[in-house]
Amino acid sequence: MPSNSNPLGALPARFRRQRVLIVGCGDVGLRVARLLPTTVKLVALTSSAARVPDLRALGITPLLGNLDDRATLRRLAGVATRVIHLAPPPNGNPKWREDPRTQDLLRALQLRSRPQSLVYGSTSGVYGDCAGDWVSETRSLQPQTPRAQRRAHAEASTRLFGRSSGTPVHILRIPGIYAADREGGTPRNRLLKGMPVLTAADDVYTNHIHADDLARACLAALWRGKPQRVSNTSDDTGMKMGDYFDFAADLYGLPRPSRLQRAAAEKELPAMMLSFMAESRQLDNRRMKQELKLKLRFPTVREGLRA
Repeated sequence: MPSNSNPLGALPARFRRQRVLIVGCGDVGLRVARLLPTTVKLVALTSSAARVPDLRALGITPLLGNLDDRATLRRLAGVATRVIHLAPPPNGNPKWREDPRTQDLLRALQLRSRPQSLVYGSTSGVYGDCAGDWVSETRSLQPQTPRAQRRAHAEASTRLFGRSSGTPVHILRIPGIYAADREGGTPRNRLLKGMPVLTAADDVYTNHIHADDLARACLAALWRGKPQRVSNTSDDTGMKMGDYFDFAADLYGLPRPSRLQRAAAEKELPAMMLSFMAESRQLDNRRMKQELKLKLRFPTVREGLRA
């Protein structure tokens, strides 16, 4: 049965010779790798030869390849029975609205036997600004930034791949990822810089998921995810951004951030930070809990940051 430590529980015999390919094997990918039993062969795509020894030490078979070089992806054909795709689209030209990396990866995966399942890690940013509304997976997409538009394009590409190849595809729409042992994974550095937040009247709802819970969600989707399905992969926090930073400041014993009206913030804050303050939504995570049967280890950021 599934457990808090391993969302898959004891693997049935038919899964014991599975080969899982992780594309984008960064922090979350490594957490996924640590959760898988040794009976599953792990393969990871890496563009860095320097990472090869470290991946091998973790029991992961590294494959050198670059998502920006289509020819190097051919070696991925047929190497895995299941695929977790966590690599981001290229940043490059801010006018780009497509994700060529995902398209090239999917072409390579189709060259031989199709995977038995594919999980794609997208972003909740594909919904755009929802004015604080509760958002389910059936809401139409309105991505408002180039990076969110590239994610929406990657979602469409993976869905098309699923329909044309017969591979069950499950998309996870992921909000802000946090964890104390993740680089930049807590609000501490921002608080130390004294960066302001919006006043309560102008503030936006923000959503979170602990990196460990996200890794468990990836595996649950890989084995239990319904085909051609989307799941909001968020915790139960329900907190506005300013309140989140106030809570973190109190927890760390740091001064609470100052508050700015939106008009003043638009003049003082960097464009990237403003982009996170321009959208407000609350993710409905019932599908994740009911269909993926995921019991969150950290139901809110209160538990997660305290831990």
